[in-house]
Amino acid sequence: MASRTDASTCSDPIEALTGRFAATRRLSLDLVASLSDADASAQSMPDASPAKWHLAHTTWFFETFVLRDHVPGYALFDDRFPYLFNSYYEAEGPRHARPQRGLLTRPSLDAVRAWRAHVDAAVADALPGLSPAALALVDLGIHHEQQHQELLLTDIKHLFAQNPLGPAVWPRDHASASKVAQFSAMKWIEGKAGIAAAGHDGDGFAFDCEGPRHDALLTPHALASRPVTNGEWQQFIDDGGYRTPSLWLSDGWAWVQAEGIEAPAYWRDRRYFTLAGWQDIDPAAPVTHISFFEADAFASWAGARLPTEVEWEAAAAVHDPNGGDQLDAAGPVQPAAIGGDTGLQQMFGSVWEWTGSAYRPYPGFRAAPGAVGEYNGKFMSGQFVLRGGSCATPRGHMRATYRNFFYPHQRWQFTGVRLAKDL
Repeated sequence: MASRTDASTCSDPIEALTGRFAATRRLSLDLVASLSDADASAQSMPDASPAKWHLAHTTWFFETFVLRDHVPGYALFDDRFPYLFNSYYEAEGPRHARPQRGLLTRPSLDAVRAWRAHVDAAVADALPGLSPAALALVDLGIHHEQQHQELLLTDIKHLFAQNPLGPAVWPRDHASASKVAQFSAMKWIEGKAGIAAAGHDGDGFAFDCEGPRHDALLTPHALASRPVTNGEWQQFIDDGGYRTPSLWLSDGWAWVQAEGIEAPAYWRDRRYFTLAGWQDIDPAAPVTHISFFEADAFASWAGARLPTEVEWEAAAAVHDPNGGDQLDAAGPVQPAAIGGDTGLQQMFGSVWEWTGSAYRPYPGFRAAPGAVGEYNGKFMSGQFVLRGGSCATPRGHMRATYRNFFYPHQRWQFTGVRLAKDL
C-alpha cells in the first residue's frame, strides 16, 4: 500500500486530509504485517522502540491531541494507555521509561491494532466537524506518524540484526525492481554564494524548527554531485581511516576506541545486514548507517568537509522533494546506486546526509505553546542536522527545509554523507 493516495490532489480539503490520514495509518500496519507478537514487542536498545510501541504511540497522539481535546464526549479507549505510550511530553504527565518499552508484553499486538481501529474510526467520523485548529493537529499527526514509520523500519532492522540467524523481515525479491545498480562518478558542483534565504516560508506544512525564514551568508563552495559510496568507504577503511586519530574529532576518536568501531553499522566481512537479511555490499550504492563522527573523519580523509545545512538547502531548493528513493510501500528498503552523471543527484531519498551544522534554533524561533510545543525545540542541544530524507522516509513527507537531527554517535538510521569543499 503506497503512502500517498489520489486524495492528496483532491479539491475538497477535508476529503484530501481524510485520504492522507487513512493511507498513512494503513501503511504503518503494512510495515508490521509480517511480524509476530514477539517481534513487535522486543526492544534492541534504548534508542530504539518496539514496533508495537510505534503503532501505539502514534495512536495515542491522535486520541490525545485530536479526540480527547477536540471531540466533546469522547471517552478514552483505555485510560491506562496514556502512561504507557506517551513519549516525552512532560505536559501530559508521567510516562513509562523509554529504555523499558521492551518490557511491555501487554497489551498485545492485536490489542494495539484494535485500539488503532477504534481511534481511526473516531477520527474519520469527527473530521468533517473539526475546527481549523483540530484539523491542523490531524495534519501534524500524519507527519508525526510518517516519522515513526521510518523509525519503525530502522528499529526493526536493528532488532533483527541482533539475531545470529540474520532473519529477513521481507524476502529479497520483495525489493523494488525499479532501482538501477549503476555507478556514477563523483563531481564537484559549485553552490550559490552570497546572501541566501533559509528556512520555511510558512506556505504549507512544516515543523516549527524549520522556521522562521531568514537570511544567511554563503561563502564560495561546492558540493559533491552524489553521496559517498560503499566502495569509497571501503577505501577509507583500507587506508586505515579507523586507526588514524588525526582524522577524528576528539569525541569521535574516543567513541571509536571505546566502542571498537571499525566499519559502518551492519557491515561484516564485506557483507551488510538489510531488512532482507545479509547481502553482499554494493560498492556503488551510497554508504549508510554512519555516525556524524565517521562522516566528519571521512571528509577530513578526503580533503573535504561536511556541508552546512544552508549550503545543502540552497542547492536542494530546485530539486523535487518527492523524487528519489523514498518509501512507497512496505518492503526491505535499502539505498541503491543510480545512473546519470550530471548535476546534483540523490538530494532527496536514499540516505539522510549529515551536515556540519549544530541543531539550534533559527533567529526568531519560538516553540508553540502547550504540549505540542515540546515537539522539537526542547531537543536543540548537542545534536547535528541531517538533510534530504532516506529510502525509509515516506514519499510526500520531505521538503528542502526539513531538519532532521541526531546525536553525533548515532547511526542506526539510514544516515550517509555528501562532501563539500571551499572554493
